[in-house]
Amino acid sequence: MSLIPSFFGNRRSNIFDPFSLDIWDPFEGFPWPTAVANLPSSARETTAVANARIDWKETPEAHVFKVDVPGLKKEEVKVEIEDNNILQISGERSKEQEEKNDKWHRVERSSGKFLRRFRLPENAKLDQVKAAMENGVLTVTVPKEEVKKPEVKAIDISG
Repeated sequence: MSLIPSFFGNRRSNIFDPFSLDIWDPFEGFPWPTAVANLPSSARETTAVANARIDWKETPEAHVFKVDVPGLKKEEVKVEIEDNNILQISGERSKEQEEKNDKWHRVERSSGKFLRRFRLPENAKLDQVKAAMENGVLTVTVPKEEVKKPEVKAIDISG
């Protein structure tokens, strides 16, 4: 259930989620393509920050993050864990080189840096995080510690 109305785009998240440090763009999804096209190239590059789409699911064993990074090599993406349980995924999509004789008809693919940060829960095993990239999708797996069930000890009742 989304707490953000659909006129702010198709973002399915909870603005009260304490684990997410996403950057929310209130203008995402508005039909202003000509306004973006008229921006200077430096301003257009910053829009790539919001374009790294991420799914986060929790399984009984781990937290799994899937990041769409089409066209990027694994050397162009960085996965880091900060000391206060923050998972940071960043990278940069380089702008295509323009040749002197090139005539561009349309430029829609974003270039520039992206950065996403997520606060991991206390039960995350930070020393066992794994990342793999296949077909333009980065998968980061953060194993969880087993929740120990409290030990129940029977007490004899004397009579």
